[in-house]
Amino acid sequence: MSDNSWQRTLACAKYALERKAYDLVVMEVGTLTSVADFFLLCTGRSDTQVQAIAQCIDEGLRSEGVRPLSMEGYRNAHWVVLDYGDVLVHVFYEPVRTFYDLERLWSRAPHPALPEPYRTQSLRLKTGTER
Repeated sequence: MSDNSWQRTLACAKYALERKAYDLVVMEVGTLTSVADFFLLCTGRSDTQVQAIAQCIDEGLRSEGVRPLSMEGYRNAHWVVLDYGDVLVHVFYEPVRTFYDLERLWSRAPHPALPEPYRTQSLRLKTGTER
């Protein structure tokens, strides 16, 4: 895992929060799999919001010169995965996230805390105190 992976994860979180994604969770999976260093999970309240979140992350990172290796699920927008090699971003529609419960499946992965102001903004969006 590199500092670049963590910085890319934070950039993804920033762009997700711009579209009011909530319940952001970072999982450090690099010691458990070779698929990625980090997973970023976030949730949208509708399929339209899920698409907006994924699009904002994609456009934001492209503006920084970073293109995803792939993006899956955008059309149906129930579970969109953006693959940046070292970071996998999972953007879920709320009931789909509950159903697949990746936090339980990857329960051995450490959950590094998001730094401020991302942590507070994510919590406010989850509780509905920020719109």
